[in-house]
Amino acid sequence: MYLQTRSLWWAMSSALRRSPSMTQQIIKCNFSDGIRNGFKDMVGKTPLIRLPKISQETGCDILVKAEFANGGGSVKDRAALYLVKMAMEEGRLKEGGTVVEGTAGNTGIGLAHVCNAIGMKCVIFMPNTQSQEKIDLLRTLGATVYPVPAVPFTDPNNYNHQAKRFAETHENAYWTNQFDNTANRQAHIEMTGPEIWDQTGGKLDAVVFATGTGGTLAGVGTFMKEKRSDIKVVLADPEGSVLYNYIKHGKFERKGNGSITEGIGQGRVTDNLKNAPIDDAVHVTDKEAVEMTFRLLHEHGFFVGASSGLNVAAAVQVAKNLGPNHTVVTCLCDTGQRYYARLFSKEWLESKGLLDSVPKQYWEHLH
Repeated sequence: MYLQTRSLWWAMSSALRRSPSMTQQIIKCNFSDGIRNGFKDMVGKTPLIRLPKISQETGCDILVKAEFANGGGSVKDRAALYLVKMAMEEGRLKEGGTVVEGTAGNTGIGLAHVCNAIGMKCVIFMPNTQSQEKIDLLRTLGATVYPVPAVPFTDPNNYNHQAKRFAETHENAYWTNQFDNTANRQAHIEMTGPEIWDQTGGKLDAVVFATGTGGTLAGVGTFMKEKRSDIKVVLADPEGSVLYNYIKHGKFERKGNGSITEGIGQGRVTDNLKNAPIDDAVHVTDKEAVEMTFRLLHEHGFFVGASSGLNVAAAVQVAKNLGPNHTVVTCLCDTGQRYYARLFSKEWLESKGLLDSVPKQYWEHLH
């Protein structure tokens, strides 16, 4: 066995030495049971974890994909990888090129990691309302960051439109367009969905995810419906988003006044979400999301952000609707470290009227 493994390793090493460029290696992502080959193989194959206490309370198995275990630390690494991968396959982006995106969060972080791994430049446009910590992090990761005035999507100076114009006016630059580029959804059709199916042995009853771009829910949902049409695909929506009312009532009406969660909720149907096989939607308040975020930390040991708390709170709603003895799958999107300054601050929670959402026995741990 040792000799076989050693021979395989030398074969892999020789193949890499013969490879024409590091950039081209991203087009094909191969996992092995032991050694993973570079950053691209650190995207995907995340653990699927049962939450014991919450499962016991609902009478269902509540399972979560640990997406913070991706190489860049979030579920958005999957989209980032495929946005670049498919652009290269289609000849829209060549070696040494520049990847451009309008983003205020995890997709930009994922793209910066991917670009570092394959020798490309990364340019990020973001609203100037974002925290200095986010700007500093992206710059530390090697991205060029342009904070621009925060204006509505309908304004030509919206950060997404500025990103598009930048790519159009620079040679070998590509705007990844995470919201409407269906390479995002394809990442979850080809990676996340099959992983969940294999890890559960096909024994699941529902998947539920919050949506920003819509890629995760649409991709996983599409894959699951092709496997078994009776698997429920449920959209989890925060306050201030239109998607709950759109799915339930066919109306683009916001429910609530806005959310403290980041990167989820939407005011339109993105191309990634179009024609997604969605069966139902659940609405999750900030209070429910925050309470679950702190329960995940202090009762299950997972230090995650509020979007993860919202996902699990939504999974609980779905489990209660289905009744006992069902399996519901969602994901933990990223780590709480990215939100430490606000979400885990007593003063900040109090300013948002959310301190009482944190179980009182956990108040002593706030900073």
